[in-house]
Amino acid sequence: MTEPQSLTHFDAAGQAHMVDVAGKPETARSATAQGRIRMLPATLALVSEGDARKGDVLGVARLAGIMAAKQTGSLIPLCHPLPLTHVSVDFALDPASHSIVCTAVAETIGRTGVEMEAMTAVSIALLTIYDMLKAVDRGMVIESTRLLEKRGGKSGHWQAE
Repeated sequence: MTEPQSLTHFDAAGQAHMVDVAGKPETARSATAQGRIRMLPATLALVSEGDARKGDVLGVARLAGIMAAKQTGSLIPLCHPLPLTHVSVDFALDPASHSIVCTAVAETIGRTGVEMEAMTAVSIALLTIYDMLKAVDRGMVIESTRLLEKRGGKSGHWQAE
């Protein structure tokens, strides 16, 4: 892991503030995030067979993730509201670990990145899966939510190790 840079959401006096991005050029930016939810094998079978009483669990979770990405600026106090140009939320069932992996991609053309939008999409999609399946499995575990990759802006390309 590299050394952290200075914390941009604090001014010289240590007060929280929204970062001024007015002088930054608009560039194409994208971010990919991923997380997973572990569950009982029988719960994963409900999802994979489409037998959950509440309907299409992954379809609802996909919509929730997309909607959440669009609301990130309202949910996280110092995030800028961004005009997203694209958001995708995809799922992969992993029978070996009895889990569902969620991957979200957020894109914009703007002055600041979309990492938080991608992370928010993953988090809310996984929480939605939990909500829809909790009647049969309250022990599900949401884990490993992280940024996989970001592109664009002054810092350029970054990819998780």
